[in-house]
Amino acid sequence: MFKGRSDHQPEDDSQQDNKVSNLKCALGPLSGHSLVFCSDASLRRYLDARSWNVEDAKEMIEETLKWRSTYKPHEIPWHEVAHEGETGKVSRASFHDRQGRTVLIMRPGLQNTTSAEGNIRHLVYLLENAIINLPKGQEQMSWLIDFTGWSLANNAPMKTTRDIIYILQNHYPERLGMSFLYNPPRLFQAGYKAVKYFLDPRTAQKVNFVYPNDKASDELMRSHFDMENLPKEFGGEATLEYNHEEFSRQMFEDDLKTAKFWGLEEKQYQQPNGFSSADVVPESTTSLCISN
Repeated sequence: MFKGRSDHQPEDDSQQDNKVSNLKCALGPLSGHSLVFCSDASLRRYLDARSWNVEDAKEMIEETLKWRSTYKPHEIPWHEVAHEGETGKVSRASFHDRQGRTVLIMRPGLQNTTSAEGNIRHLVYLLENAIINLPKGQEQMSWLIDFTGWSLANNAPMKTTRDIIYILQNHYPERLGMSFLYNPPRLFQAGYKAVKYFLDPRTAQKVNFVYPNDKASDELMRSHFDMENLPKEFGGEATLEYNHEEFSRQMFEDDLKTAKFWGLEEKQYQQPNGFSSADVVPESTTSLCISN
């Protein structure tokens, strides 16, 4: 999600297309989840994150495929992480920004558990959910972060923060469009200096500190969001209400959509009447490489 471009980006689309083709050949035959994951758009993001160096992008995407084969983020069902979301500390908004990007709303002041792995798994689930709900042609999402109620007592430990940044930068490259940190306290701003050390420079440029009753902040938010959709907590006009039961129903529906996208229909996700699973039928390998 986070790694940015360097000054070595190909000059035109044809050069980029050639790089994508070269990366396809370098990856070799793929099957199942890996084949679906390695779309042209995905390969472009990994190339972009690695300065369009095919070998570096290949290494990066292979590490992601290895991670996804063990962590299985696309197979996390809502019922396994729902308890983490009871307070609405992270949720997908019902609206998009002006660029059509999916919006995740984060409220760290509503932290309700102390499990580092639980928090990470919950966030990864919602990243996958945000991606599956991206409009066609859109590859990025926006984050709205409300610091109401935040304190050191409910702040994530530095190790957890570093683990999250590692996953985002290495396995979700170029997924973040913009992030808006609304009214962060001075204490957080001081701590952010330490966090910024681990961020790619281009990612840091996407992090915006915005404040109430501030003209520049107001203009920035208006340029990216429809004020009628934007919650009051972020300077907009809408009312932000998180209903865990309603959100859970939406996530159950999205789990089915996710399973269909990844070809996991054989796995029945949690429904009110219970949970069952079955093995996915192995698929034959397919090469993405097209010989000229």
